[in-house]
Amino acid sequence: MTGKPLLDDCFLHDKDRLKHTEALDILKSRLSSIADIETVRLEDALERILAKDVTAPRNVPLADNSAVDGYAFRHSDFDEAGGFFRLQQRVAAGHASDTMLGPWAAARIFTGAVMPPGSDTVAMQEDCETHDQDGENFVIVPQGLKKGANCRKAGEDVAEGASILQAGQRLRPQDLAAIASTGRPEVEAYRKLKVALISTGDELRRPGELITIGDVYDANHFLLRGLSETVPVEVEDLGILKDDADEVEATLRDAASKYDVILTTGGASRGEEDHVLHALDRLGNRHMWQLAIKPGRPMMFGNIGSCVFLGLPGNPVAAMVCFLLYARPVISVLAGGPFLEPQAFPLPAAFEIPKKKPDRREFYRGYLQADEQGRPQAQKFMRDGSGLITGLREADGLIEIPEDVTHINKGDSVTFLPFSGFGIR
Repeated sequence: MTGKPLLDDCFLHDKDRLKHTEALDILKSRLSSIADIETVRLEDALERILAKDVTAPRNVPLADNSAVDGYAFRHSDFDEAGGFFRLQQRVAAGHASDTMLGPWAAARIFTGAVMPPGSDTVAMQEDCETHDQDGENFVIVPQGLKKGANCRKAGEDVAEGASILQAGQRLRPQDLAAIASTGRPEVEAYRKLKVALISTGDELRRPGELITIGDVYDANHFLLRGLSETVPVEVEDLGILKDDADEVEATLRDAASKYDVILTTGGASRGEEDHVLHALDRLGNRHMWQLAIKPGRPMMFGNIGSCVFLGLPGNPVAAMVCFLLYARPVISVLAGGPFLEPQAFPLPAAFEIPKKKPDRREFYRGYLQADEQGRPQAQKFMRDGSGLITGLREADGLIEIPEDVTHINKGDSVTFLPFSGFGIR
């Protein structure tokens, strides 16, 4: 681990509740990477965050080559009426020719094969006619071909020395293909952060266990474990903590010595049984708490020594919203990546909100639907409860309503944040 994740004073503020944009500004300005760098083979580099820029050590493609199966020739021998060329040689991919192509001569060539010396244009085989005369083979090339047709130039895709990828990018399949095309077998990437995932509450049970009245199954664990796949981390399940102050404090203390990030759900409010909040205050620093958003107000940021602490609300909807808006970009920066901003699209509202509380940013579960003309509009899930997982499952994204808006009429422009923009497929 390198660097300091948080400064001691980085989240100090004099307000009871921070606005959404204020919280984001603080995080953007104060967080930095803590991940070490390691060499990773390409076959293991998918979804890893690149630690050093990648430049092309050579041209891609390395030499001029044919883009089609056909016939290569010198365009200077070609006129508007077409051409009658003597077949001189045959060139297949992987077998470059060193024989200079003579005047009014052509080479049978296949896709990907290096252009023979002297040639600069290729005619597609389906546009040509072959002809035998006096024991020699000829090809008739139709008129209208421009110089360089169907020929891929050396460095056309990537020129030697060109920048391919920049540090901080998360490696996608197409990025790995670009790196592989230059001949590089490995890259420098940031080590995956180790994240401890903890659920809290006497009422929680894991699927497969028996429950009675008052118990609930721990859906948040599976929700957050899945969401964590959108950032390159290694998650370890530390189980469910009972509402016992000593157990909570001991577990957090031990986890802080072994993990880069602690991610908890529940115990973040002011109640007598909210032991996570009090344990964090005793063990480390609580830098940010109580945000002016809905859902997700009791969201905690802090640290225990060099370990970053993220305390999410216990209600599933609030937990997911806070993870997407705050925890995901925080973890990305700590892991060497960028501060992940959600995609945002203005859309007309297909719903109404007669009255909304001012000075609070609200995020509703929503989905796209077409109006009578087939144009997209944003529709809100009918029920707003923070414990209703059904809304998360049926939603396509979040509808963001800023602090200064106190009501929404049908047709008003609202901001739609698609789940796909958060890396959720």
